[in-house]
Amino acid sequence: MSGVTGLEDASRRIRGVADYQFGKGIGARLFPENVEIIRSKRTGRIRYVYLDGNRLATLRPTDGLFSLSIAGAKRIVENASSAKCLVTVMDDVSKFIAEGGDVFAKHVVKADGDIRPKNEVIVVDEKGEVLAVGRAVLSGEEMIVFTRGVAVKVRRGCVEES
Repeated sequence: MSGVTGLEDASRRIRGVADYQFGKGIGARLFPENVEIIRSKRTGRIRYVYLDGNRLATLRPTDGLFSLSIAGAKRIVENASSAKCLVTVMDDVSKFIAEGGDVFAKHVVKADGDIRPKNEVIVVDEKGEVLAVGRAVLSGEEMIVFTRGVAVKVRRGCVEES
């Protein structure tokens, strides 16, 4: 197997996973041709995807899906009207969430109906600015209906990085 074919296979794989996980067409927008794919030294499996030195995503070995970085989340939000992983929260809690606080159901304004518990989600404010990335605790429908409890466990807020 030549190096070019392996790279093409890896690119096709990461785009396919992103399309499945975040919505049709997201993979090509999230991962352009010039991404750098880092493999695990131990297993040889795809582990990280970088663009211009910034990590976009980590491929989790447990389920074969992506954990997004803030940079990856911003690429999805900027380029994708068809993303199926967005949770919109009230502007008055945006600072708390951007600092890494969890999203409570009572603060959710809008959530994609395709979101299921344990899905990777992007939290945005009412203007569409990325605040955080995390894992859904509730389904998208439950996030809207429920008035109590955690809707999203935030893994990383956008101001944590500074």
